[in-house]
Amino acid sequence: MNDCDCISLLQWVLPRLHMQWRGFRKVRGQVCKRIQRRMGELAITDVALYRDHLQQHADEWLLLRDLCRITISRFWRDKRAYVSLDSNVLPVLAQQAIQRGDGTLRIWSAGCGSGEEPYSVTLLWELKLRDRFPSLKLNVLATDIDHAVLARAKTACYGHGSLKDLPTDWYVIAFQQIDDAYCLRQRFKRGVTFRHHDVRDQPPDLQFDLILCRNLVFTYFDESQQRAVVGHLLNALVPDGALMLGSHEHLSADERRLKVWPGLPCFFTHRNAPALNLR
Repeated sequence: MNDCDCISLLQWVLPRLHMQWRGFRKVRGQVCKRIQRRMGELAITDVALYRDHLQQHADEWLLLRDLCRITISRFWRDKRAYVSLDSNVLPVLAQQAIQRGDGTLRIWSAGCGSGEEPYSVTLLWELKLRDRFPSLKLNVLATDIDHAVLARAKTACYGHGSLKDLPTDWYVIAFQQIDDAYCLRQRFKRGVTFRHHDVRDQPPDLQFDLILCRNLVFTYFDESQQRAVVGHLLNALVPDGALMLGSHEHLSADERRLKVWPGLPCFFTHRNAPALNLR
């Protein structure tokens, strides 16, 4: 299957999976290789024949949806976001939690992949912010639909490439090298809970100060799925909590009840709005 064939196939299947082609343009190679392997398993060599197979076998669509998952993850992905969490967002949310008498700052990492994002947050809290807010403990719920990546996340051992964006001195403090892997020390794993969850389903029965939903829903899902998911996410926020998207993502223009966090176009606040159901 050449690139043109793969593009044609993806442009046909993605809308039927409630996904959008523009999110896949730069990362299609990962998906194309998976689909080609699947076609090989079925002894199908022609894209048109695979389309016929999809139309004749409804269960193939479920498998294809799994093949279209993008797994790109590393510590400190998008440095600007973590600098902003350190200097602005987390201190504000921590102070709000203290003012309402809450002893825990709750964060949800939705679509956490192999755990780099939630562990990046705990590293930031432990190494930069915890001493400023000694009365607060950090609780991070990390969820993903993929059991395999969740298993890797719980192990918390990574290749050097996953750590390359971290501040250099954090390597020695937070990781121990075991053979060719860098494994997170136990201190920085405490407070992180991993759970299997599809972000399109109802949210966990908790209220969060901060929800991280980056480079997933608002990149790969179509507008109807985005609207459904954002309703779930906002309902799971405390009043004045924050929703953090990827640096190139945005909410639809009709979300006027949300305000952009000053100076940070990828942050939105939930200003005491009533619970939302956008479906």
